[in-house]
Amino acid sequence: MSWEIRDGDCREVMASMAASSVDAIVTDPPYGLSFMGKGWDHGVPGVEFWTEALRVAKPGAHLLAFGGTRTYHRLACAIEDAGWEIRDCVMWVYGSGFPKSHNLKDEWAGWGTALKPAWEPVIVARKPFKGTVAANVLEHGTGAINVDGCRVATTQAERDWMEATARPNQETSGWGANQGTRLRAPAGFKAPEGGRWPANLIHDGSEEVVGLFPQSKDGVAVNRNRGDRKPSAVPYVAKGANGPDVGYGGGGSAARFFYCAKASKADRGEGNNHPTVKPTDLMAYLCRLVTPPGGTVLDPFCGSGSTGKAAVREGFGFIGIEREAEYAELARRRIQAALEGRAPDLFG
Repeated sequence: MSWEIRDGDCREVMASMAASSVDAIVTDPPYGLSFMGKGWDHGVPGVEFWTEALRVAKPGAHLLAFGGTRTYHRLACAIEDAGWEIRDCVMWVYGSGFPKSHNLKDEWAGWGTALKPAWEPVIVARKPFKGTVAANVLEHGTGAINVDGCRVATTQAERDWMEATARPNQETSGWGANQGTRLRAPAGFKAPEGGRWPANLIHDGSEEVVGLFPQSKDGVAVNRNRGDRKPSAVPYVAKGANGPDVGYGGGGSAARFFYCAKASKADRGEGNNHPTVKPTDLMAYLCRLVTPPGGTVLDPFCGSGSTGKAAVREGFGFIGIEREAEYAELARRRIQAALEGRAPDLFG
């Protein structure tokens, strides 16, 4: 698939693009916090940015936009006021944040002015369309999300337990994270091998984050006619008067119920001085969630190219727009290196 980085103000660049020409928009715009004194972070992009983005998006195309916890309300309002339909908000939870707090040790010991950042919202919006979702997907390839391509992995033991304890002859649209809850499923239900339904929470797998989740214990689904509730370390079936009792193993942190996008130093690349680089796995997952096969992803606030690097890795086309020449060049080098399977040369 083709890709390019276009230099300039994204409002002007998008104005030169054809209407209804991109399949998805995945972006990490300025949060309006004056982060590290950067001039480009002086404000949250207003309605005019998202109006132009709406024009170039296909009917039913999704927009995923990161925001800051202090200012995402302004981001969401601007996106909605531009004509987008707000569909959800994904919580990106991480352990690497550091507090930018004023220390009052000389005036009021032990007090400060800020909390440690540990999550960021991702606004999920969709361009309105006429007719049904099914008809729009058939015509434009957009309007739905890629559930099977973004499921959260499960173990065979978990799938066996889900199938064995499902309530027969009842409708279901998916199954949840709570192992202790009996499923409502049609007769012959088979747990998806791809895993659990994607959730609106994603985490980085760090000790700080995983430690927030409870530990789920091994257990057993017990026939109501029997009184033995013995825990099981491995799957087993014991026949009872009214059918089998099924045990399951594989306990652990409930963090496994949600997608984990680990960050690494290789994501950033040595010499990349952009202050808000996102993990490639995270951006790849988000691109995959909302972009149809062979589609094109637009990032109007490209930065050092994390979205582009992820999009081309997933086999999507990519258009990035970046106002700062330094970051635009970084993005080109990172994306090209990702295509060639090598570390980017950021000093050439």
